[in-house]
Amino acid sequence: MAGFNKVVHSYEEALTGLSNDMTIMVGGFGLCGIPEGLINHMVTMGVSGLTAISNNAGVDDFGLGLLLQQRQISTMIASYVGENATFEQQMLSGELNVILTPQGTLAEKIRAGGAGIPAFFTATGYGTPVAEGKETREIKGRNYVLEESLTADFALVRAWKADTMGNLVFRKTAANFNPMMATAGKVTVVEVEEIVQPGELDPNHIHTPGIYVDRLIKANFEKRIEQRTVKAAE
Repeated sequence: MAGFNKVVHSYEEALTGLSNDMTIMVGGFGLCGIPEGLINHMVTMGVSGLTAISNNAGVDDFGLGLLLQQRQISTMIASYVGENATFEQQMLSGELNVILTPQGTLAEKIRAGGAGIPAFFTATGYGTPVAEGKETREIKGRNYVLEESLTADFALVRAWKADTMGNLVFRKTAANFNPMMATAGKVTVVEVEEIVQPGELDPNHIHTPGIYVDRLIKANFEKRIEQRTVKAAE
């Protein structure tokens, strides 16, 4: 990168420094808003022993499911197993270490990590296996669980538009976990549909400031639908 220009022109450049046994955050909800090309290149790289933080793991043959197929992920921190049979099989067999985390708690753990907050109390999960081994406290008559925040070596994010300085705009549901993950990675890499020049984005519509972004790469997305439902022909 030169100066404030965050644009790189290959996935090799985008993922420089990513290696075995690192922790990665991967944006997306189901297959919506996932950084498809970055995931595919990690498969090609063959990195292994990864700890992956993501809402879920896509499907068997797309998204993080591809990394699971190749046994490249050793630990998943996620809110649900979802539509991925490989994820389910590896979890039940004990091959994959899975830390299931309530969805709202997962989102806040990532947001807090990006904000430099080491931990917070939440009522979610108190009295359930989620709270086992964690500090609890009664505050104003209600019981809470102490949850530590999350950060990652690499945050892999998908955005709709960006300028070359890394200011990001997310589109509708594809925002999901992406904005908070962009703040919580030591290195934040963003795969984006369109890159424009500084000044072309309305400052009032920027969701993530470029200060959080290290690398940008323009990509074409397949945008696969996780479950297609159509109306029967009349």
